Amino acid sequence: VQLQASGGGLVQPGGSLRFSCAVSGRTFSSYTMGWFRQAPGKEREFVSTISRSGGITDYADPVKGRFTISRDNAKNTVYLQMNSLKPEDTAVYYCAAVGVIADVISRRYGWYDDWGQGTQVTVSS
Repeated sequence: VQLQASGGGLVQPGGSLRFSCAVSGRTFSSYTMGWFRQAPGKEREFVSTISRSGGITDYADPVKGRFTISRDNAKNTVYLQMNSLKPEDTAVYYCAAVGVIADVISRRYGWYDDWGQGTQVTVSS
């Protein structure tokens, strides 16, 4: 499966961005999807995840209430809407996928099999 992320960039604190991650190669609706990020000098960390149906979601505490994950199985795309961005959100963001047979989610990056190329987000005035 191939993952193609887009939507990063430079934004001022308090601004918004929306990531898209298009998935090709297999049936998108059979994948749990996740978003992770990695800031300079830090380990990759969990941001959000969504189950294959879209009915189960989870967020890391630092982004809860500001970020929203969603998916459109007809378009083979997962989204991450990021609002009220803060300088500490600056990182390279990655989308990830894993094939599943149940409606499940995971925060563990080692659980995911396929990764997008990473998209830079810089939050700065």
